[in-house]
Parts: sequence; C-alpha cells; structure tokens
Amino acid sequence: MFPHLGWFVGLNYKSSSAKRLPDAKPPPAKIKPVAMLDAVQEVAIYIHRFHNLDLFQQGWYQIKITMRWQDSEYTSVGTPARVVQYEASDLGSDDVYGVWRIDDSDNSFSSQPFRIKYARQDVFLSIMISFNLSLAGLEGISSSPIILKFELLHAPILGNRSDLQASLDASPAAVHEFRIPSKALLGLHSYCPVHFDVFHAVLVDVSVHISLLKAVSYTHPLKVPSDSSTPENVGTEGDSGSNQASTQAAAADVNDIILAKSLLNARDILLEELQKLSKAIDQAIDLTDFISKIDDTKFDFLQENWVAADDKVSGQGKPQNGLEKLNGTSKFGSGELVRHLSRGALQNSFHSLGDQVLYLWSTFLNFHRFNKTKILEYLRDTWAKDRRAEWSIWMVYSKVEMPHHFLNSSGGEESSHNGGHKRLSPMWKLTDDPAQTAATRAELHRRSIAQMKINNRSIQDMHIFGDPSRIPIVIVERVLNAPRRTTSENSYLRNLDVINSPGLLSGSGSDSINKKSDYISPKKGCVLKLVVFVHGFQGHHLDLRLIRNQWLLIDPKVEFLMSEANEDKTSGDFREMGQRLAQEVVSFLKKKMDKVSRSGSIADIKLSFVGHSIGNVIIRTALTDSIMEPFLRYLYIYLSISGPHLGYLYCSNSLFSSGLWLLKKLKNTQCIHQLTFTDDPDLQNTFFYKLCKKKTLENFKHIILLSSPQDGYVPYHSARIDMCQAASLDFSRKGKVFLEMLNDCLDQIRAPQSENRVFMRCDINFDTSLYGKNLNTFIGRAAHIEFLESDVFARFIMWSFPDLFR
Repeated sequence: MFPHLGWFVGLNYKSSSAKRLPDAKPPPAKIKPVAMLDAVQEVAIYIHRFHNLDLFQQGWYQIKITMRWQDSEYTSVGTPARVVQYEASDLGSDDVYGVWRIDDSDNSFSSQPFRIKYARQDVFLSIMISFNLSLAGLEGISSSPIILKFELLHAPILGNRSDLQASLDASPAAVHEFRIPSKALLGLHSYCPVHFDVFHAVLVDVSVHISLLKAVSYTHPLKVPSDSSTPENVGTEGDSGSNQASTQAAAADVNDIILAKSLLNARDILLEELQKLSKAIDQAIDLTDFISKIDDTKFDFLQENWVAADDKVSGQGKPQNGLEKLNGTSKFGSGELVRHLSRGALQNSFHSLGDQVLYLWSTFLNFHRFNKTKILEYLRDTWAKDRRAEWSIWMVYSKVEMPHHFLNSSGGEESSHNGGHKRLSPMWKLTDDPAQTAATRAELHRRSIAQMKINNRSIQDMHIFGDPSRIPIVIVERVLNAPRRTTSENSYLRNLDVINSPGLLSGSGSDSINKKSDYISPKKGCVLKLVVFVHGFQGHHLDLRLIRNQWLLIDPKVEFLMSEANEDKTSGDFREMGQRLAQEVVSFLKKKMDKVSRSGSIADIKLSFVGHSIGNVIIRTALTDSIMEPFLRYLYIYLSISGPHLGYLYCSNSLFSSGLWLLKKLKNTQCIHQLTFTDDPDLQNTFFYKLCKKKTLENFKHIILLSSPQDGYVPYHSARIDMCQAASLDFSRKGKVFLEMLNDCLDQIRAPQSENRVFMRCDINFDTSLYGKNLNTFIGRAAHIEFLESDVFARFIMWSFPDLFR
C-alpha cells in the first residue's frame, strides 16, 4: 500500500571552515587540516497505537513530533533521518487521508491524518521515526537534555478534504513534552506514554530508543605542526605559535577521547540491552560471532587515567573543556597525553567502535521490527514498575495503628461494642490541629523538592517535571488494623521499604495483594470488574472522568458506570438519592452480567465505587437498600474523594457553615439538614447517626479515603473518618454521639472477615499558589474542586498501587 516507503538516511556533515575562498590567503606551510571525530545522537520513536480515551470532539487528528536540545547554547534541532512504516493502517479509506510527511521548515515529522469517531477507538499507526541530533560544534559529548515534543493536531470534518492539512496546521489542540536526560543519551530503551492534557485524554503508545552513533569524518584547520600525528614531535616546534598550537591540539584530543569513550560506553549499553530484551521476550538474537570478534585491549587507553572524561560522559554539569576540568595541573593539561597517544590510533579505534555500534543498532532495529509488540509490552511493564520509585518524590509514606476505640479527654465514658463488650483505649487528645499539621508537613516537603536536583536516566514527563515544586504532595497513611497487632517489628511497614513492601497491600508484612485470597472464586471463567462513579452536590455525571480515565489506563477491561440517577436531584433526602443509585447500579450490574453470561461463565464479580463529596454519602446509603443485598459480597474497592462520612457536626469553616445555614433557611434543602444534624432534634434519630450504625463499609475489600487539609467544603476529620480536636474536648452529648459514630465506622473497617483489607488515608496537598487570591480559595472551594480538575494525584496513587486497581 505504501510502495514509496523505505529508509531515509540522513548523515550529519560538519561544514568545514578549511574550504578557502578563491582570494583567500593560503594557510601557513606548517599547518594542515586535521581529521576530527564526529558523532550523532539517534533517537528512534516507535508509535504503536493511538487510543481515544476521552476526546470531546470527533474529527481528523494528526500527531506531530519535533526534537531539540533543551539548553539554549545548543542550537541544533533533531532532523528526521529515517522513517519505517511497519504495517499499513488498519483504518478504512474514508478514515485516513494522505500519508505521513516531513516538514523541512521545522524539521518535524507528522503522522498521516486519521479520523476519530467514537470513544475508546484504537488507531494502530505502527511507524518508526528516527531523529538525528548532531554534536557538531560541541566539546565532546553533550550534557544537555533533549526535549521531545508531541503535538496533537485537530481539524473538524470537512466536506473538501483538500483543505484538511491547512486546517490541521493552524494550531495544535494539545502539546505534551518529555525531557530525555543527558545520562540516557548513550543508550536507552523506554516506554513513553503520551496523554496530552485533561481536555484531550488519549493514550499514544510510544517507545523511545536512543544510541550514540558515529558520523562521517570531517576536516578542521587547527594550528598544529604538520607532523602532529607523530606523538614525540608534538609541541616541539620552535616558532612563536608552537605553544598555542600544542595547547589547541591537546584540547581537541581531550574532546576526541571523550567522544571515543562515549562511543565505547554506548556500544556496551546497546549490547547489554539487546541481550536483556532478547531474554525478556524469549526471542533469541545470535550475537556469538560479534562478541567473539570484540577485542577491547586496543581500547585500554580510553580507560586508563581518564577520570575527567568519565565525569563528562556521565552528563554531570555543563560541558567543559578538558583542560579546564583538570585546571592545568594534570599531565593531560600539559599536553603529555598527546605525546603518548597517536591521533591515528585514536581515529582507528573510534571508527572501529563506530562500526560495532552501527552493527548493533541495525541489529536492534531489525529485531524490533519483527518483535515490536512483545518489546512494547515488556517496556510498558518495566515503566509501570518504575513509577513507584520515581513518583515517590511527591509521596510521603507513614503508618499508624488503628485504636480499639476513641474516647474523649474526660476518659470517663466507656464505649460499647457488639452489645456490651467494652474496649478502652488510653486517653487520647490532640494538641495541634491535624489539618494544619498535615498542611505544614506537606509544605516542608514541597520546599525540599524545590531544592532537589533530579538526576536519573528515566524519560521525564514535563507535565510533572516541568516544575516539580508545583505538583501535589500526597501523604499516604497506611492504617494497621488493631486486631492483628503483633510484637514482631518486621511485620510493620518501614518508611524506607514502604514503596516495594508487600505489607502495604495487605494486613501484615507476610501477606500480599498478589496472593489469591478467599475472596476470589476458584471457578473457571472471567472476572467481571465494574466501577461506579458518583458525583457530588449539584454535580455532573462526568465530574469524575479523570479518575475513570486513569483507572482505564491501568485496567482497560474494566466496565464503568458514570451515575446519572441523581443528576440535578442532589437537594433532596439522601434516602431517596440512595434508592435511585441502588436501582441504577442493579440495572447496570444485571445488564453486564447478562452480556458476559451469553459468551461464557462468570468466575467472580468485583464491584467498586468512587464518590466525590456527598456522592460518598449517596453510595453508603444505596448500599443499605434491600435490592443491593445480593451484591454486597462482590464489593471490592471503595475510593472516597473528600467525602463527609461523619457529616458536619464539627465544621471549623465559619463561612461555609453560613452558606449551609442559608441553604437550609432559604431553600429548605433536606440533604443539608441531614449533613448538619438538624433533621431531628434528637441526635440519635438523625440520618447520619443511623447511617453510621449500618454496615456500609465492612464488605469492601479495600478502602481508600482521599482528603485535603486545604478543602474547606468538607471537614478534614470527616473525610478521613478520624478524630477531631473539638470532639475530643467536647464532654456533652454531641461529643459522645460523634465518638460513637466514629467508632462504629472504624469497627466496620476493621471487620475480621476481611483479613487482607487495605485501609489507607491519602492527604492531597495542592499548590495553593496556583489559585491566586479569590473567593474560591478563601472559602476552601478551590481544593474541593481541584480533585475534579486534576489527575496528577490520581496517577500517583493508582500507579503506586496498581495491584489494587488492576
């Protein structure tokens, strides 16, 4: 279908200033052009698939790619060197237009335009583009990162397709940039998912492959003696310019050796990665003959006494002249290196290494072409595992023990449990405001990030790494169930081991979420995974779409319901809202179960709920409805986002409380009466008190509570199902009722039937400086809404614990 496609090879040539104009003076007799060494960075980008997660508009789409050095002193940009179309597009002729193209004006590559018509549509592009970035004019190897830029171009459906490209070129709909650190430029194979932004939620499956390659030789006039290739004659000329010539020759040789050693390291990395990929995907590559012919003894001079070159090859700091690095005190700075090293030997070694790297690179490209899918899957799995470590920069892990029962400071009341069985805890009293303490802790961590120098080999997403200090801080608090206390210190989580510890995903250090629990049915068949998303007060059914999109990225097979049953109906009684949701969920469940049953058997069902704000109250109310009873045993994950689980009995936000009072007085909003415990004169007859008595949480396999100390719309303690300072000091009936509600909820969470239950509290601390000074920030609404408008915190949590959401 594409007879014109093939390999487009671009060789980088340095312009030679040795070329004389007709009227120029000839060079001095003792000066002659000296062959120099040159290399290029080749960055190959494989675009596998364009997956439409949540594009709001149908139409024509196109992906445009450019590449450049990040540092301004490096003026060259990446030049498309070759393009390989692995497979023809799987779309029909009406859904593609034209072919891919290279634009010489900005050195960009653009995929062929393709048409998107529905959600979760896949377009398999299967194309490899290689960019070359010249090292011409640089001293040795570059220490500048590379910026890889993806642009999403969009055009509406046009009657006249001849105007399509002009419409696409008008302006990008979205941009996603990545930074490739200098450490990765000698060799890297990495998955690189492109998501663009929250308004253009797509997934472009991309892998990036990098190597340093030899470029063609070139000549450059250096003021060195004509017999400078003879080591013993270097720097012995008696003319007045001989010392300057020797110094320039030494500087040039320092850079050449750095380049040669970089090429040696690139070869070793490429060889090691080829062997690793071959083993990982179980596809053999025969490199026996190649390895048998490698003789590194002739490259020993690159390894001996060359610590300064190592620093530069590793990409540390700004590029420096080799003489400057050694401050003129070393034998290299005095020109002794040149005396002991033949330029011809260096060139021969460089070209020999260059041929080896080129052979390995060509072998990899051929290997990738025939094993593209397996390689991509392996790199994607590796990427997913690495997220835990990389994103731990913004995550703080801690652990607490769940108390048997909370008591107020009087210590005189004993809380009952299970009809008279009494349990006591020591006197518990808060000396500081927990919300303020959490905010201060996060701010200190944010300041430390601002001073941090992130220096690794991973490709960096500029949505996150562009300004790391602006990214939300997530404080993960793992709550250890009281009934499973142990005297073994090893069973508890340690902060240093918490990321990779299986104990974080289980009730104790010896259990793991990966183990098959009693919850999983042993029967054969498929597992039906369903997630219900419930919006908050006066919300929209798509409010939680960013959380849904992240969940779909982790588990594309999950079925989801964006609840619409209470849209425009969130002012009434929670009982009515819960009943409507229960009916909607049961109908959704039966529909999906019938569909799966027609094609096979169902081994198990995992029913999860995600709620925002009062959506969490609606979820818990729905679970008390009788029609939900047959499905309670299938409950899996409960993800609460700023949910007022204990109501507004102790609300410290006076402005928000005034707004609630107005809603009750002017509009007689029933749910507000229930939230503020004014729906009945007797607190023990109120809706929330009775809701906490019902077992709405104990059937969930895992419970994750998201809160924010900056959220003024929901009391911090209520979102966390935790004690608050005011209640601990309140000896009145109100304080006792609150403690009873709190203990009832915690009793459900620690239910003994769920031995492997995960219970986490996650504090999300947004960068409030982005909000500015306005009413939303003042009353605490900005953070409450930020949960719906940002997905970074969701990425951190869900990709740090993928086994929970998969």
